[in-house]
Amino acid sequence: MPASAREATHAGSWYSASELQLREQLSSNLSRVHPIPELEYDPPVLDSKAIIAPHAGYSYSGPTAAWAYASIPVNKIKRVFLLGPSHHAYIPGVALSNFKVYETPVGDINLDLKTIEELKSTGIFSTMKSSVDEDEHSLEMHLPYIRHVFKNKKDLSLVPILVGHPKSETLDELSKVLAKYWKDEDTFFIISSDFCHWGSRFSCTPYYPHAPPPPNPVPPVPHETLPASFGPPDLIKKFTSSHNNPRVPIWKSIQYMDHEGMDLLRHPAEEGAAEKWEAYLDRTKNTICGRNPITVLLHLIQHIYLTKPDSAKPVFTFVRYEQSSKCFDGKDSSVSYVSGVLRVPH
Repeated sequence: MPASAREATHAGSWYSASELQLREQLSSNLSRVHPIPELEYDPPVLDSKAIIAPHAGYSYSGPTAAWAYASIPVNKIKRVFLLGPSHHAYIPGVALSNFKVYETPVGDINLDLKTIEELKSTGIFSTMKSSVDEDEHSLEMHLPYIRHVFKNKKDLSLVPILVGHPKSETLDELSKVLAKYWKDEDTFFIISSDFCHWGSRFSCTPYYPHAPPPPNPVPPVPHETLPASFGPPDLIKKFTSSHNNPRVPIWKSIQYMDHEGMDLLRHPAEEGAAEKWEAYLDRTKNTICGRNPITVLLHLIQHIYLTKPDSAKPVFTFVRYEQSSKCFDGKDSSVSYVSGVLRVPH
């Protein structure tokens, strides 16, 4: 039998345990979101089907996440699939929750037990231990936002999926299973991921000493003129002071590397999109912690849309990019946060 309720274990540390304070913070973050005409972003985005949003402490990533959450067409959504990476437990494939309810300071969220049982019956999924479920912040950090933006929909149900390290054959099987739910117009997908974790404490210090401005900058990154001889700059896998180019501080190198990844995700239904994403991760070793949930989404989109005409293929619009701090030397560290909206033409 499923356990009862998952406690909000990160409330009071990663975000406020006070309902009033948390609602005020979420409302304030969402109130700062505004249309971006050049991206045809005017939330809510009625043709959106999925978002990528970060999962750090709200003082760090909460403002960025608001740009993704503002896009959700909440009025037509009844069920949310939430896919996040496993930070603390090794999971060879994908796992489902054994709880009935997820608690948050702003209200509880019921799990879709019928759908979860259907998924379990496929044999693809394992079941998370309750301790693994409650330790994992990649799922929990989205729950207050979900409950807040869907505050008037008490019938909303959730299907949380913890993504470990599924093999290619598992990804294929998973795509076939999830396609059924993707086609439901009242179902929405949320992908939980931070982007680059840079610094020696993350064992990640790649550096582009000649990184140009990103060719497709995500707000608030400004448009800058690309060098006439623009080409992929050489990547140094481990930064040292001898590599430092004063004209390209580390944070600009990180910015360029993250934008490389976002550019590869913009057209997820194009042939080879998943392979290019995997090659990018292998080449840069970018510590995008939600890389595997994103890969699950890519395979699902490939399964559904690869053979469809271009006019019917979904496109990712990235609407916000932030870094927790700006790195200037090898002792610094930062985490990048991205909000992306997947739009499916009707």
